[in-house]
Amino acid sequence: MIDSLIPLFKPRSVAVIGASRQAGTIGNEILRNLLRCGFQGVVYPVNPHAHAVHAVRASPSVLDLPEPVDLAVVAVPAARVIEVARQCAQAGVKAMVVISAGFKEAGEQGARLEEELTTIARDAGIRIVGPNCLGVINASDEVRLDATFAPTFPTPGRVGFLTQSGALGVAILDTGEALGLGLSTFVSIGNKADVSANDMLEYWEEDPDTALILLYLESFGNPRKFSRIARRVAARKPIIAVKSGRSASGRRAATSHTGALAGVDVAADALFWQTGVIRVDTMEELFNTALLLAHQPVPRGRRVAVLTNAGGPGILAADACEAQGLTLPQLSEHTRARLSAFLPPEASVRNPVDMIASASPEAFERAVRILLEDDDIDSLIAIFVPPIVTRAQEVAEAIKAGASGSHKTILCNFLGSHGVPESLRSLQAASIPSFTFPETAAITLGRAARYGEWLSRPSGAPADLPGIDADAAAQTIQRALAGASEGAAGLWLSPDEIAEVLGAYGIRQARQRTASTADEAASAASHIGFPVALKLISQTLTHKTDVGGVRLGLRTPEEVWDAFAGMARRLEVAGHHGAMQGVLVQEMVPEGVEIIAGASLDPALGMLLMVGLGGVHAEIFKDVAVRVHPLEDIDASEMIAGLRAAPLLKGYRGAPPADTGALAELLLRLDRLISDHPQIVDLDLNPLKVLHEGQGVVAVDARIRVQPTEAQRFG
Repeated sequence: MIDSLIPLFKPRSVAVIGASRQAGTIGNEILRNLLRCGFQGVVYPVNPHAHAVHAVRASPSVLDLPEPVDLAVVAVPAARVIEVARQCAQAGVKAMVVISAGFKEAGEQGARLEEELTTIARDAGIRIVGPNCLGVINASDEVRLDATFAPTFPTPGRVGFLTQSGALGVAILDTGEALGLGLSTFVSIGNKADVSANDMLEYWEEDPDTALILLYLESFGNPRKFSRIARRVAARKPIIAVKSGRSASGRRAATSHTGALAGVDVAADALFWQTGVIRVDTMEELFNTALLLAHQPVPRGRRVAVLTNAGGPGILAADACEAQGLTLPQLSEHTRARLSAFLPPEASVRNPVDMIASASPEAFERAVRILLEDDDIDSLIAIFVPPIVTRAQEVAEAIKAGASGSHKTILCNFLGSHGVPESLRSLQAASIPSFTFPETAAITLGRAARYGEWLSRPSGAPADLPGIDADAAAQTIQRALAGASEGAAGLWLSPDEIAEVLGAYGIRQARQRTASTADEAASAASHIGFPVALKLISQTLTHKTDVGGVRLGLRTPEEVWDAFAGMARRLEVAGHHGAMQGVLVQEMVPEGVEIIAGASLDPALGMLLMVGLGGVHAEIFKDVAVRVHPLEDIDASEMIAGLRAAPLLKGYRGAPPADTGALAELLLRLDRLISDHPQIVDLDLNPLKVLHEGQGVVAVDARIRVQPTEAQRFG
């Protein structure tokens, strides 16, 4: 646990700076909430113009309090916050929650204020939540801190909740309470001037009152740090996140195949999967998944039994389960016999099990117990459609009784009931969540099952990669950058430079030579051996095939000479004057599966690595897998296995299997390359030929863009 955050969430004393006597103001509501919730410490109103607020004696400033306080909650205009922060530093305050708005979210002047606030706090060792936030809550009975202006104080529970949106925070607290989702702590971090999601993950990691973590994120402050911390925390406690900013408008203009294919949302998905964070699309899904994992164990597998008293909802649940990658296995003969022993002949004892509308509470109890005892079942969805003759509460009690003693995952669909119905709660046994529709239950279970798979996957490790000469690659990159024009945003390496860099990392390329004239091209082809390919070298044209910049299968020096001359003429006619810096003469690599592999710098998440179906169709089919740097060995294997084109690599319709082991190693070598050389911002190997098993991989075409690092650029 981060000890510096203890004064934020377990303060012995709190000062409300800006406590107002006027009802409805933020300062008035914060003080009222602190007093109303039963805070176990001391509360001090600070107001230079009032003798008392809410019948509590007020002080004119934090410097006039009778003792130093752990936490100051600041609700004054932004222009006064700097003065208040200096006073807090002088008074020995340990933490501040700055509710006030008007900082970097308001423009350049506000950003300067926020920077000054952060400097004052850092110099004094004060931790800050905010500014521009809703505040913090610790619902534990030992603390009962409500340093917000929200109207709802949550029921104590085991869920920690972080949101970047203060306005959304009010709805979060209301919804969580309505669903019976108890909270341990709540924090609205606002502008993240100091305390971040990474800090809170480390706090919750060791917090004994928190077993489940919920996040609403709009941005990642330090994605590499998030990756490291979240991976560690998720192995112990589930983390569920909504990440906004999914739209294509949030993507940067891409200058490479990898940049175009590895969009920002794909990258965020990759980061969450690598770290074990359960990503959901909406706040509703966030609460649904939280309801399940707050009350039930993580599923041990994807095998689901569906129990219902109505055929239609059972079919809907089955379809939704399969859409989520869950399976409904055939029940064992023993299980079917046990069900048939008490169900009417009209009932179906297959999976889904339809007990028909006349099913009694006793039938539900027996069926639940039998299905949970089946070794081929990991989870159970129990569906109840209220008929006239059976009461929902009786069925709920029966389901709970049938599940008693089981360690498997169970969830319900009581049509029209959302949350944890009172009849399904128990102090002695885990509560069973209910969802409004059968599809919702299946979707929620699917997310939990994927998290269970992440927990059970083998531990990854850094790769052991022999034959790397980082110094040689560094010399090539530095030499190229030394020749770049002043202020250049980036430089595409020449084919010879690319060959040197890739060769230094043991990445094999097709044999090739550069040529600047038709005669040189014909001579190079004779030296390499026919047939050859001729490829345009250009600093300005990315897609060579679109401008006739690729000729394949050339078998004589004359064909090479004519191809060079024809390529030059077509470019001139098309208006691409001076775009041709020469050609690359390259051996043909006829065998193998065409794959694309590469890396690209994302401004929000850092370097991304990508592998997918390659060649000219790469951006049409967009069959890619993306991960965030750095990779572990298991990441590379999972990327390849996750492609829709994976069957092509395994040997499709009698074709020999491709060398997927060599492809996985290549991804790890690319990962090491971009780690050793942060000047690389874009890298494409397309196509990359994956040869037959045991024969390796060959890069047929490669592009690398470099730019100075921040330290190099600014000295």
